[in-house]
Amino acid sequence: MDIIATGLEFPEGPIALADGSVLLVELARSTLVRIEPDGRKQELAHAPGAFNGAAIGPDGRVYLCNNGGFGWVRERGTLRPHLQAPDYAGGGIDVFDFATGRVERLYDRCGGQPLKGPNDLVFDASGGFWFSDLGKRRARDMDRGFVYWARADGSEIREVIGPLLTPNGIGLSPDGKTLYVAETETARLWAWEITGPGQVRKRPWPSPAGGTLIAGVGGHTRFDSLALSASGNICVAALHAGAVIEIAPTGARVQSHPMPDLGVTNICFGGADMRTAYVTLSHEGRLGAMQWHEPGLRLNFQQ
Repeated sequence: MDIIATGLEFPEGPIALADGSVLLVELARSTLVRIEPDGRKQELAHAPGAFNGAAIGPDGRVYLCNNGGFGWVRERGTLRPHLQAPDYAGGGIDVFDFATGRVERLYDRCGGQPLKGPNDLVFDASGGFWFSDLGKRRARDMDRGFVYWARADGSEIREVIGPLLTPNGIGLSPDGKTLYVAETETARLWAWEITGPGQVRKRPWPSPAGGTLIAGVGGHTRFDSLALSASGNICVAALHAGAVIEIAPTGARVQSHPMPDLGVTNICFGGADMRTAYVTLSHEGRLGAMQWHEPGLRLNFQQ
């Protein structure tokens, strides 16, 4: 792995761009940053709370999950989030416009329910997006999580799946017919069949929230964000395991790819052949790049 950038404040949400640069967020500073191939950093936007997952939308803007903020623990040269921020005021979906340089709030609730801690998002081919809301953890309790679908123009948001236990990474199969969601605390990967924009088919009880369990891993592992390969394998960043765990869509194969950091938070694919894997190494604040063994899946609206 080549280390492209260092000194980042808990990087997440990488987006590979056609010019070789990478957009990512720094959770601890709630900033959107562009990383040039030579490691130079350009801060593009800042907003209260904490930017998390990010994706390019059909209008070319950057859609950002804002989880509302964490408390932070620094120890032995590393950084990690810890519980709900003291000044937490709610979560939402924010949008950054390259042309104006402004960040605007698109959604902060669904019906009468406020968004608590939006975490990751992915756009479907129709221009709508799925996103996970992990919720917030406090010293004595924690929220239940949900998955939502929303339109990019701000006209509709709907709660589709839940409750879940800390839903985090979210992605779509290459044909767009399957939605994958990774739970952090259980280290389980779930799947739902998509039947239409913002609609899924749910399995009957006793399946929690109607999902199909693809895989679960043992040990001291917590799942974070994910990306798909072009073949359909699901590549999940594995906190504390120091790895990206690659899972076949049937669950028949689970392979661990070790990474040089315990806080592996996300992976995305880019490059001319989509075989460059960019990995956020968050405990030590670095962005790494490596050649993957197969092409990654090009996302809808990826530039």
